[in-house]
Amino acid sequence: MPRPIWKGAISFGLVTIPVNLYSAIERRETLSFNLLHKKDHARIQNKRFCSEEGVEVPWSEVEKGYEYAKGQYVVVTDEDFEKARVPATQTFDIRAFVPAHEVADLYFDEPYYLEPNGKAGVKAYALLRDALKDTGRIGVGTVVLRQREHVAGIEPSGDALVLSMMRFAHEIRSPNDLDLPKAGEGWTKKEMDLAHRLIETLADKWKPEDFRDTYTEVLRKAIEAKVEGKELELPAEERPRPVANLMKALEESLARKEGAKAPGRAAKTPQKRRGGKRAA
Repeated sequence: MPRPIWKGAISFGLVTIPVNLYSAIERRETLSFNLLHKKDHARIQNKRFCSEEGVEVPWSEVEKGYEYAKGQYVVVTDEDFEKARVPATQTFDIRAFVPAHEVADLYFDEPYYLEPNGKAGVKAYALLRDALKDTGRIGVGTVVLRQREHVAGIEPSGDALVLSMMRFAHEIRSPNDLDLPKAGEGWTKKEMDLAHRLIETLADKWKPEDFRDTYTEVLRKAIEAKVEGKELELPAEERPRPVANLMKALEESLARKEGAKAPGRAAKTPQKRRGGKRAA
């Protein structure tokens, strides 16, 4: 059983639910690399050099600075950082219950599982979880973790309540400067009908286990082969070409998919994400 990252409470109105917080993400083993000298394969070391004197600087002589103008710095001390820390609280106070479909996916960041802490919180936990399912809403508020305040949202996922760290509005870049086609323009009705049919041929339930990190798997095999003095041969990469005729591409794709589909197999309806369609 993993140890909780945080113990506190969810509150809305006069209701308080004691909870434990656990990471919902398992950090798998990742491949790490070191920089080597090409000549003798010796490891390269990163050292701290003073740009003014050109000498190596020990940690005891290093301090943090903020560049407020080109080449102009103000030193920020540990005491300054302490003053900026948000006082830790043990409560996630839900400020609003908002429709799930109004919150774009790009606002959501790292998820955490919540469990009731003790029998006293079980009934209220189940009530909040099922009420959020019934109403299609998420609870939004702020929480202090690791001495930093985060905006976060609570939503149901199966039998669990999930607390997801969210991004503040000022962290989201606007797409207004991008050269994007307008909604509802640039295509014909026939092309849209074909696109709908093509999507239906690929309709299925969400099965996350079907998706794997093939890049890391192949890279690991290549490394293991080199350790054994072998070279892993990979098939030539086929790069897709830009579509010259959209209608033709849709028709050929549809013919290929419908031909490969087993007779009598009905298309499955995709499951909705996060309790419903998110805002764009």
